[in-house]
Amino acid sequence: MWLGVLFGIGLVAFVDEAVFHQLLHWHHFYDLASSDAGLVSDGVFHALSWFATIGGLFLLADLRRRDALVWSLWVGGVLTGAGAFQLYDGIVQHKLWGIHQIRYVDDLIVYDVIWNVVALVMIGLGVVLLAAGRAPRVRRRSR
Repeated sequence: MWLGVLFGIGLVAFVDEAVFHQLLHWHHFYDLASSDAGLVSDGVFHALSWFATIGGLFLLADLRRRDALVWSLWVGGVLTGAGAFQLYDGIVQHKLWGIHQIRYVDDLIVYDVIWNVVALVMIGLGVVLLAAGRAPRVRRRSR
């Protein structure tokens, strides 16, 4: 489960960086200084998210090699980690610290609601999968 959480955090951070920072140019990781500082912060954020993503994949490969992988726990961890990071980003970084917004427009509430609702949906689906993966399994007796 925890390896899935690591991968989920890295994956959603990587997608955030690639889509919202690089492709759409909606914001930088740190928008409270110059554009140069924003680009440097994007680079650091991108590198850290990439390390978490790749690290999570190496750990997944190790679980598979040891035949210790429970897919529902791993995928549940991925969704929970991704949703938790996105919710943290939407509440702490966007609102409490104000280091960047999703997009700089007049009616920001629409973006905030969608961002945080998607995060909550990911967390909810992840928790359901984690609960299903931890449910006691009934073993069939061999005849």
